[in-house]
Amino acid sequence: MQTDPIGLMDSGVGGLTVLKEVQRLLPAENTVFLGDQARLPYGPRSVAEVTTFTRQIATYLRQHANIKLFVIACNTATAAALTQMQAELPVPVVGVIAPGATMAAATTANHQIGVIATAGTVKSGQYQRDIFAADAQSQVVSVACPQLVTLAEQNDLHSAHAQEVVTQNLAAFKGTGIDTLVMGCTHFPLLQDVIQTAIGPDVKLVNPGVATAEKVAAILKDQDLLNVSGQPVTATYYTTGDVAEFNQLASEWLDVKPKTVTHLAVSTLAAVAEVE
Repeated sequence: MQTDPIGLMDSGVGGLTVLKEVQRLLPAENTVFLGDQARLPYGPRSVAEVTTFTRQIATYLRQHANIKLFVIACNTATAAALTQMQAELPVPVVGVIAPGATMAAATTANHQIGVIATAGTVKSGQYQRDIFAADAQSQVVSVACPQLVTLAEQNDLHSAHAQEVVTQNLAAFKGTGIDTLVMGCTHFPLLQDVIQTAIGPDVKLVNPGVATAEKVAAILKDQDLLNVSGQPVTATYYTTGDVAEFNQLASEWLDVKPKTVTHLAVSTLAAVAEVE
């Protein structure tokens, strides 16, 4: 069980930012990542639909990779499906919202916190609830920024166009007095430089992926699931989208270039979940 991999999923490639933090903090752990690029974006979809997709991915990773812990490395899927997956799965399940909210509450000095996320995450109100649970004095301003997901998926991270789009999306925070901004979509840390420029140097950015990795490490330690075998580490990658595109993005964003990326048909995910 200790050598079994940590499983991570995302609606696309943004979850690689969480995977990167997990691999950095837990270099002895085997990992398997599944990016559901064929069904991106999750943000505009219903809670029921996102929950179904998340269940399909979790089922596949349990059956084919024997994962010991499941990370929903997608804010939209966390908001929609975390509670359900924690009730259904026999392994620990970690989302990205609660760790990010806790980090934001610990970061802010004036209790004024901004959140940028997908429409689905903003609509859920989960960040507001979790931030308020950690800091009852907090005031939260949330803005849906789906265009930032598109920028990240297109690997348009530093251009003048990217800066213009991000600046326009963050204009809603002018005059709000926030001193902390949660990058509430796993794609957004890829745009951290242009986000910081747009929001200004006085606002601290929170990357929930860092806090999520710390949560994963704590659970593995508490449940005696840390990999102490000393065996060579494996990292496995699946995408329901284009393999070449995924491989290019992963190679640029991760510290270690993926050796192989396997295409997985959406129909395969659906069929596996139906058999479960």
